[in-house]
Amino acid sequence: MSEILEKTEHFVSEILEQKLDPKFLYHNLRHTQRVVKSTKELLNFYNLGAEEEEKLLLAAWFHDTGYTKGVENHEETSCEIATNFLKENAYDAKGIEEISSNIMATKRYHAPENLHQEIIRDADASHFAQKSYWETTDFLKEELELLGIANYSNKEWRDANIIMFRNEHQFYTAYAKENWEEGKERNLKQLVKEKKTEKEIAKKEALKAKYKSESPDRGIQTLFRVTLKNHLTLSDIADTKANILLSVNAIIISVALSNLIPKLDNPSNAYLIWPTGIFITFSVISMVLAVLATRPNVTSGQFTKQDVENKKVNLLFFGNFHKMSLGDYEWAIKELVKDNQYIYSSLTKDLYFLGLVLNRKYKILRLTYTIFIVGIVISVIAFAIAFNFLGGTGRL
Repeated sequence: MSEILEKTEHFVSEILEQKLDPKFLYHNLRHTQRVVKSTKELLNFYNLGAEEEEKLLLAAWFHDTGYTKGVENHEETSCEIATNFLKENAYDAKGIEEISSNIMATKRYHAPENLHQEIIRDADASHFAQKSYWETTDFLKEELELLGIANYSNKEWRDANIIMFRNEHQFYTAYAKENWEEGKERNLKQLVKEKKTEKEIAKKEALKAKYKSESPDRGIQTLFRVTLKNHLTLSDIADTKANILLSVNAIIISVALSNLIPKLDNPSNAYLIWPTGIFITFSVISMVLAVLATRPNVTSGQFTKQDVENKKVNLLFFGNFHKMSLGDYEWAIKELVKDNQYIYSSLTKDLYFLGLVLNRKYKILRLTYTIFIVGIVISVIAFAIAFNFLGGTGRL
């Protein structure tokens, strides 16, 4: 460390400890030391040279000394304190000018003009990426209250910090973006999570108050909701299984058509005809059954007003109304919601017919998987027999 840096550290530490109002819980010696440490971390990466590094470290030490004389225009005051001190220590005028420029770069909303200013700005805001952010942000909130600058509620302070993270602050140096951005995003996610949690708690409390004296209908609704969801999930599983069978058998047939069947023209491969035929036949049957399992039924798509009045139609299934006009369907729904028993009846019909569809799907799928397994086994046996008993002679 150079002599001027040692003198500066001693000078700044002394005035921040002795002359700074104790209400400054955030902008104090501890903050300055953190900024200096972060500046050193950045300088270790960029390796600007001893002279340039010295100027940036001097700026880091002096950047908040102006708070010893008040909050207003503290950056300009910090420049004055730095200039007077450095002149007394015979520091060159050009260097003092650069140091003052770097101090002014820490001013809020300032856009950095060069790498030096980017470094000092990133160092000044490095706490956004650190685990100590939660402690420092609380200190800053309390400091603003003690100084009479602003009085935030916890919710307002959290929202203000989220806006700061998302809309105002950014890291400028490549090093900070690569090494500090992740920590900043982690702290932002925690802020957002706390906001969501607070909203969810408030929402739950509101729902509790709303449904505190709710009727037993809620249990019935839950029963229908869960059961319908289970039916739909089972239907999706059945469709997925059918798609798997379709894909596997399509691949088998494609391979057979491209590699196996062309070889049957050769008389010496005649012994492969029966095994190949068995192989492809079972694959085709499996594909047909898989298609039948997912093949939709065609419904009439319309109903009469008399059906609605007699409560004989399920208005919740699209197959019963897809050919109806919007006006007729709106009328029917209005009739439905007037009567809870009609609603429950419609839901019951939905469950019943979904069950019938599932029964059909799973029966066909079971048969399909059985045929597929049997076909694979028989085909393998047929190929084995053909190779072992007929392949050597080349004839049946």
